[in-house]
Amino acid sequence: MKLRETWEKAKKFFTKIGKRNAMIACSVLLIGAAIVLNVLLFGGSDNKDGFDYSAAVGMDGSNASSGEVLSGAEGDDADSYFATSLINRQRARDEAMEVLQSVVDNESADAAAKEMALGEIGQIAADMENESNIETLVVSKGFEQCVAVVSGGKVSVIVKGEELLDTQISQINEIVYEQTGILPENINIISK
Repeated sequence: MKLRETWEKAKKFFTKIGKRNAMIACSVLLIGAAIVLNVLLFGGSDNKDGFDYSAAVGMDGSNASSGEVLSGAEGDDADSYFATSLINRQRARDEAMEVLQSVVDNESADAAAKEMALGEIGQIAADMENESNIETLVVSKGFEQCVAVVSGGKVSVIVKGEELLDTQISQINEIVYEQTGILPENINIISK
C-alpha cells in the first residue's frame, strides 16, 4: 500500500511542476555531477604517468587529507599535467555554463528551474574565482605550478614539487581557508 501512495504522490508532483520542467531540473543536476567528476578526475584517461589521481582526491573511498600529501612523477609529464588539467577544468566549466545558460534563456522553463540554474551559475563563478585566487597565492609562496579544484565544500590543491614540508602544507591550508572558508579536513593537497 505504501508503494502505491508514494507512486501517487510522485505522479501529483510531476503533474504539478510539469514533466518538461522536471526534466530540465534533472538535467541541471546531472550536468553538475558530471562537472564535478570531470574536474576531479582531470580528464580521466589522459593519465600517462601511472599516478592514481582519483585516489588522491578521494574517489576510491579513501580520504586523503591535509596531513596526507600524495606525490607523483616529476619532470616534463608534470608540466603537461598542469596544462592539461587547467584546459580540462575550463572546458568542463564552459560546457556547464552553456547548458545552465540555455535553461535560463528557455522561455518554457519554469521560474524554479531558472532560479536553480542561476544559482548553479553563481556557484560555478564563485568556485572559479576561488580557484584562481588559491592558485595565484600558492604560486606566490614559491611553488612553480598549482591547480586548485573547488567543488561541493571540498578543495583539491595539486602543486608541482617534491615532498611537501609541514610548513608548506600549513601555508596551503591557510590560503584555501582564507579564500573559501573550507576547513583543512576537507582539503586534499597533492604534490606532483
